[in-house]
Amino acid sequence: MALAIGWLHRYRDQKLEADRGATTSIGARVFLARLIIGSLTILIVLDNVGIDVTALIAGLGIGGIAVALALQSILGDLFASLSIVLDKPFVVGDFLIIGEHMGAVENVGLKTTRIRSLSGEQLVFSNSDLLGSRIRNYGRMLERRVVFNLGVTYDTPLEKLKSIPDMIREAIAEHPQTRFDRSHFASYGDFALQFESVYYVLAPEYNVYMDIHQAINLRLRERFDAEGIAFAFPTQTLFVQETSK
Repeated sequence: MALAIGWLHRYRDQKLEADRGATTSIGARVFLARLIIGSLTILIVLDNVGIDVTALIAGLGIGGIAVALALQSILGDLFASLSIVLDKPFVVGDFLIIGEHMGAVENVGLKTTRIRSLSGEQLVFSNSDLLGSRIRNYGRMLERRVVFNLGVTYDTPLEKLKSIPDMIREAIAEHPQTRFDRSHFASYGDFALQFESVYYVLAPEYNVYMDIHQAINLRLRERFDAEGIAFAFPTQTLFVQETSK
């Protein structure tokens, strides 16, 4: 038995080194294997000391029904854990959003899944409740679509308005991890001429997206300052009409 358990631990360590996703399932597999090996060992020992193992197993089968009814919720979590292991809707390290909660998966156990939130606390979900929720898995994201808007003042000359989409395209194209989609003069706002632009970040990491978007914003500010284009902000203009006495 000791040799078998030692082999299981070596198998676990090799799998964890080779595959990040194996972290999700390997713990459950090793636990179940150890449970089976331990149960067989106990049965063999009992048989060797003269205990009727067949009658014992039959008795356990009858009692097992009552135990299963009493532990229905726990068994539901165990089967949910098995579903996570086989279907792999997420693995350790994936960033999930579940309702109003979000964070990175730290551990998938037999009963619960633990998630580390952005603010640092650990969130614990029962596996059955987790699978019954709508999960947004950002760990499976291949690229990120970004839509952003900016507004310029109404006194911007027409020729400069026409050049703004090209400025935005060039600012985005400076980054190799982006793919430009479109940029348009979209609407006349209450206090600004609105432009809508779309591009893709060819990496799933949130920090990569923020670094790139920050660089694009700074580049656009630099170009607009050089061209004399002013960003719009809420203002009011009052027209006072004098009446003749």
